[in-house]
Amino acid sequence: MREPDNIRAVEALGVDWLGFIFWPRSSRYVAEKPDYLPARAKRVGVFVDATVEDVAQHVSDYRLDLVQLHGHETPEYIHQLGSAYGGSATVPRLIKALSIKERTDVAAYKAYEGLVDYFLFDTKAQLVGGNGVKFDWSVLNEYDGRTPFLLSGGIGPDDVGRLHHFHHDKCVGIDLNSRFEVAPALKDINSLKRFLYEQD
Repeated sequence: MREPDNIRAVEALGVDWLGFIFWPRSSRYVAEKPDYLPARAKRVGVFVDATVEDVAQHVSDYRLDLVQLHGHETPEYIHQLGSAYGGSATVPRLIKALSIKERTDVAAYKAYEGLVDYFLFDTKAQLVGGNGVKFDWSVLNEYDGRTPFLLSGGIGPDDVGRLHHFHHDKCVGIDLNSRFEVAPALKDINSLKRFLYEQD
């Protein structure tokens, strides 16, 4: 999210979290703070192999509730990140994105179990997120971890039926991104509204 009016409109739909991408190579990159940031919805900062100092600075500047790590961050990096807040009471929750194509990819979660608050299972593709491409959700039957996860990867307006038939006791939410945009970082409010509220 980047445009103040768009942020307000999406927040008004009652979504739980709104994402802000702080990876300079992304077409959705947030180069400067918007004039409006969500007051009710949680703020998620998305980072790709950023320095610990960069993440900590954005957490402070944007008052981030969650940090999503979408690169090749190691468990050691996550330990360093956890110590960067110096015992602050406003330590953000952590999401580790994992790229999935085949069943064997799911096992990557084991290196991060107990270190993060959520996993985000996204499609393994050439780009880092925002590809608009789905993976075979059935491979998540391999996930037997304790950490709750978010389902991501090309979820669009025509996936309502598939989502109704997807069940996993650790799935706590879905990530709606590129297939609900009219332009990078600009959400289609009507499409989101129909998806969220006008289905049978």
